[in-house]
Amino acid sequence: MHVLILGGTGEARRLAGLLYDADLSGMRVTSSLAGRVAAPRLPAGEVRVGGFGGAEGLAQWLRTHRVDVLIDATHPFARTISFNAAAAAAAAHVPLLALRRPGWVPQEGDRWHAADSLDDAASLLAELGRRVFLTTGRMGLAAFAHLDELWFLMRSVDAPEPPCPARMEVLLDRGPFTLDGEREVLRAHGIDVLVTKDSGGAATAPKLTAAREAGIPVVVVRRPPVPDGVGVAATPEEAAAWVRQFSG
Repeated sequence: MHVLILGGTGEARRLAGLLYDADLSGMRVTSSLAGRVAAPRLPAGEVRVGGFGGAEGLAQWLRTHRVDVLIDATHPFARTISFNAAAAAAAAHVPLLALRRPGWVPQEGDRWHAADSLDDAASLLAELGRRVFLTTGRMGLAAFAHLDELWFLMRSVDAPEPPCPARMEVLLDRGPFTLDGEREVLRAHGIDVLVTKDSGGAATAPKLTAAREAGIPVVVVRRPPVPDGVGVAATPEEAAAWVRQFSG
């Protein structure tokens, strides 16, 4: 049995480990990484890096490598690959499951402002603050590049590429992050507004608590929907149980 995991997330690595260690004879686990991070954390089992060439290329890969089950465990905002996965799975007649950590839920004291896109988030900032903690990753900075009157602290695993905001400091770091660490980032840089994507999970959630404590507004970009007709698992354990039904 061959399982292909479209990965790059902590949940994908956890799932690969669960399946690789499972007492299932003949299980082959391949994780596919997009290659956008220079030094990714590698999962158990086989690993391939790079794109497939769209939905048609992925469908051909599924057929050529005789994939029996496909798991989309990419980042909740990796919309293109998720829709390509749905199209490819349908074309190759391979069962597909999306592994998606639950989104964050606002708590009492939060000052959240919802946005439908990075452009939408950028349009809200002028009314909310002047020193922005930008935690949306190094892709998509062009949405904020025109905001010359604002100062940005941008955090990502790898250095960004232009276009970028003119007044920007880059903080290279990788989660998980601690609450004390996030408090210090806000304090040391005089942050008065936070921008984040609703990626969910515990690894990057402490910034939300730190912002709540400091009374700082947070612009939260809504995640895109899972393609129609695709089942969803909230945890790697749920996804592993789903895979096992095909192992007989």
